[in-house]
Amino acid sequence: PSPPALLPYVPRVPPAALLGKVTATTFALERPCCVFDRHANASDTVWLVVAFANASATFRNPPSRADVPPYEGLPTALSYMTLETAVAAYACSAPSPAVLRVGGDTTCGCQGGQDPCNGPLPSPGPYRVKFLVMGCHGPVAETSWSDPILLRRASSPSTIDPRPTRGGSAVVVIATILASLGAVLAAVVLGTVGAKAWGSLRRRDLGTDTFARKSYRTHHIPPALPLPLGCRCTPLGLGCFAPRPPAPCPAK
Repeated sequence: PSPPALLPYVPRVPPAALLGKVTATTFALERPCCVFDRHANASDTVWLVVAFANASATFRNPPSRADVPPYEGLPTALSYMTLETAVAAYACSAPSPAVLRVGGDTTCGCQGGQDPCNGPLPSPGPYRVKFLVMGCHGPVAETSWSDPILLRRASSPSTIDPRPTRGGSAVVVIATILASLGAVLAAVVLGTVGAKAWGSLRRRDLGTDTFARKSYRTHHIPPALPLPLGCRCTPLGLGCFAPRPPAPCPAK
């Protein structure tokens, strides 16, 4: 059979920030769009080939679907094929997610190797990937291999330093300073409120004393002065006498 057509497309990890773009067992790929329309029939399928970077040059395209290398053979064959998808799913007009997740299927052990598995990657790699279009009579078209993709390495518990880092100490110092400032601010607020309350009570007490003093002066009656002596002429000469006090009012 004739060799598959080489498509001008290189798979890659999305350059934009993406949560979980590369983890210890998975990585994300840009979903190819409008790449296979002119080189595939409606009955063809698109596969993703995953291989260790140092084994990608020796990978040979399988002649039929029955010869597709499975996920379970990765440790020995150093490559496998997964994500079998109808070519129409990558058409220009097909609504689809922007990325593909490689290694995201954690149920592969329950499938018995019958279906193409997209299981977690067993080591950091690095890996290379390419897309391969398979028809009824074998490979039809393929893309170039991607650049090496290195997964994250999980830290060993023995390498974790239990001591706090400098950054952690700085955070503790900042938190302590903020707590102290909060306590000072609370004390100032409480002092201000207490001073206002005390001044209000003082003004209230002063107002009561003034009222009492004014009431006392209002009801004070000065002592009575002696009545002046009255004088008039009589046949016997000038005579003076004390005026009689006014008679009391008759009782009603």
